[in-house]
Amino acid sequence: MPRLIIATGNAHKVQEIKDALDQADLDFTVLSLKDLETVPEIIEDGTTFAENAHKKTAALAAAYPADYILADDSGLIIPALNGEPGVYSARYAGDHDDQANNEKVLTKLAALDGGDRSAHFMTVMELVGPGKEDLKVSGQVDGVITTEPAGDNLFGYDPIFYYPEAGKTFAQMTVSEKNGLSHRGRALEKLLQALPEWLAK
Repeated sequence: MPRLIIATGNAHKVQEIKDALDQADLDFTVLSLKDLETVPEIIEDGTTFAENAHKKTAALAAAYPADYILADDSGLIIPALNGEPGVYSARYAGDHDDQANNEKVLTKLAALDGGDRSAHFMTVMELVGPGKEDLKVSGQVDGVITTEPAGDNLFGYDPIFYYPEAGKTFAQMTVSEKNGLSHRGRALEKLLQALPEWLAK
C-alpha cells in the first residue's frame, strides 16, 4: 500500500484526512510528521499560501522520494487590511497566540463596519508523488469579522469569524458543523474528486 505523508503534526487534521480517504475508498498508509524517523527542516517563508504549501512538499519529497506528500497552508484574509493577516495568520501578534491575534484584528478594524469587515478563510493544498505532476487545490469560506469574540470552541480566529448563513461564529459551531463547511474541508473535497484521475495518470 502506498504511503501518504501529511506535512503536519496536528492529530485532528491527520484524522480528518484519513476519514475522508476512507470514505472515498482510497487506500493509503497515512503518516504524519510525528511518524517519521527524520523530519527535514521546512522554512515557511513564502508570501502566499501556495508557496508555503510547496515548500513543505518539496522538503519532504526530497527526503522521502518514494512516497506521496500532502501539505496545506491556510489563514485568514481581510481585504480592508490589504489581505492581512494572510500567511502570517498564526503569528500575527506573536507566536501562535490566538487571543492576541484576535485582539489585533479587532483593534485594526475598530473604525470599520458593514462590508468593510468582510473576510475569508483560505486553504491551499498540494499533493506530490513519484513521477507525478503536482496537484493543487484550494478552498475558501466567506464571512464577517465580529466586533467582539463569541463562542467557546476557541481555535485561531474562530471566535471573531461570523458565518452569515449559519448565523453564528465558527467558535459557536460544533466540530462537525465547522468541518462540514470549512475552507480545509472544501479543499479536501476538491482533492478527493481529482485524486482518482491523478493517480491513474
